[in-house]
Order: sequence, then C-alpha cells, then structure tokens
Amino acid sequence: MPKLTETFAGKLPQARQGTEKYWDTEIKGFVLYVGKRSKTWYYQRDIGGRTQRALIGRYPVITAASARQTALGFALEWGRGAGKAIQVGAPTMKNAMEAYLARPKLRSEAHRLSVRQQFELHLKEWMNLPLDEITKNMVVAKHRSLSDRPSAANHLLKYFRTVWNHARRTADLPECPTMAIEWFEERPSGAIIDDLLDWKRTVDSLQNPIHTVFYELLLFTGLRKSEALTLEWRHVHEERIHLPITKNGRSFDLPILQVHHEILAPLRGLHRRWVFTSPKGPDGRMTSPQRLSWSPHAHRRTFATVAMEAGVLEEVVGRLLNHTPISITGQRYVRPSLTALAPSMELTCNELLKRLGNG
Repeated sequence: MPKLTETFAGKLPQARQGTEKYWDTEIKGFVLYVGKRSKTWYYQRDIGGRTQRALIGRYPVITAASARQTALGFALEWGRGAGKAIQVGAPTMKNAMEAYLARPKLRSEAHRLSVRQQFELHLKEWMNLPLDEITKNMVVAKHRSLSDRPSAANHLLKYFRTVWNHARRTADLPECPTMAIEWFEERPSGAIIDDLLDWKRTVDSLQNPIHTVFYELLLFTGLRKSEALTLEWRHVHEERIHLPITKNGRSFDLPILQVHHEILAPLRGLHRRWVFTSPKGPDGRMTSPQRLSWSPHAHRRTFATVAMEAGVLEEVVGRLLNHTPISITGQRYVRPSLTALAPSMELTCNELLKRLGNG
C-alpha cells in the first residue's frame, strides 16, 4: 500500500469501471476512492461491529496534505470513541432511492412506481455510486442525452433531485448537482378533444373493452391518468369516488352520478381490488392503456372545457379537478361538500352526453 501524497494522487488514472480504493500506509483508515470521473478522500473505520465512513472531500479541491491532517484528526477522535457520532459517508443512489420510496407519506403508489422505473431505466449505471461521486457534469450530460424527450428529461432529473434532497437530511451532502442543469422549456399542448363523435367511434372500436371504459371514465370525471389507473373498488361509492392520496398530497372526494356507475358496470367483478385490471400488470393492475390520438390529459382538459362552456364557474371546475386554490382561504378553509359540487358534475355530464349524441 502506498503513502497517499499529492504526487501519488495526481498520477493515479481514473478507474475504468467501478471504484478503486487506495489505503494509506501510515494512517489506518485513510483512503482515496477513485471512480470514473472523481477522486474522493475518506476516513473509514470499524466501530461497534459496523463499518463507518466519513467524507473528507474531493481531490484536488482538498489537497493530500489537508486530507491527511483531517484523517489524523478523525483517527484521534474515533480512538476516543467519538467516532460513533461522526457522519457516515454518503449513501449509494440505490440506498437513497429506497429510503425515499420507503417514506410512509409518499404522495402515491403511482409516484413510487414511476420513480423506481425511471431510475432503473435511465440511471442504472449510477445505482451503486455514492451520491457524492455523482457530479454536475454527469447530471448535465444525462439531461442532454434525453433532449429528444425534454419533458421526460426534466422529470427524471427532478426525481433525482428529490431523492438527493431527502438523503441530504441525514447525510453530509452538498447542494444537488442538478443546479448546473439548464432545464428544457416545457409547453403544455393545451389540446382538447374537438370532435367528440370521432372520439366515441375510436374508443368504441378498441379491442380491449377495459381500455374503452378507462377513457370514458377519464372524460366524464376529469381524473388524472395515474388516479384512474390506481383506482380501487373499495373507493368507488354510491355518490363519490374517494382518492386517498392525490398529486397535491391530500385526499379527495369526487361526486359521481348514475352515468359513472353505468360506465363502470362492465368492469364489475373482474378483479377484487383494481377497477382497471390486466394480467400483465403489477398485482393485476393495468398500467399501459392503449394509446389514442388524444392523450389522457386531453380528456381532463376536455372535461374542464365542457364544464365551463356548460356554465360551471371556473372556481368550481377547479374544485372538480382537485386543483389547489390560489388563496389561503381556498386552500385552508373552504371545503365544498359533495352536495354542493354534484349539480356542477351533473351539468357537465349532461353536456358531454348531449355532444356525444346521447343527451
């Protein structure tokens, strides 16, 4: 084993794969981790049967002399038992992701599934890296590599930032390297379903009737795609659909009518738990409905547009969509009842039926 000096650290090549470790010959526990893009000083010891690692800093920002001095200080403190209180090194991205996804108040099961899928698909090569070895250059390069899908690129790296900031609450981490990203501009299409008769012919012709019901429910409720896909029968009641956790972090009760029960009727009895079922999905749940010319969110925008054109007030449309009100009064004090919202839902559904030729 070498003595970790400035000359030795400077001459070391970056690792071709994984992380290589170089231990100092004089200070037990003083080590230099060399990855593909960075070199990082640590002090590591076994304390109470557990390996604990303290981050010293990155080379060359932290010189070998400064790192040795810090490691010697750790050696003296930890030798007196103080090491048990020292912050251990940064978690790997995989461990940080699992810790974040284990939060009991995570906003939804759909969010949990989405984060895991995106990380395993696009960030697989980072999974076993300590977070403090993921650099600004790495996240900028990853973001640019997905430039053909700007919205997906933004969402992926914002998920990464969320996981990083959650880990930062307990680990000694700097500000998330996504600070270096120039986010792609996202312009919502704003598209709605202009020709509802054409839409009706399309959904009626779908080979899988479960997908037909899925799009019909979206149009007549304004539900988000994730809310519909994770809908359980125990949350479908006579006068309401209950959503335990929604995008804004709160539960929500949406008034429903006889037309909604008629839409859902073909799916009754197909699955004990899930409304939209598929033998290929997790726990028997559908996750990928057949794509149409109109996105799921276009159905939501169409519901809102038809509601306003039918005479429903904008504030009430927002309540039906479970949008967070702008005012403090609206956010914290006003809670319209199902009885108050039901007439607006009925007005909207009657207008939709009329435009579909069923009114």
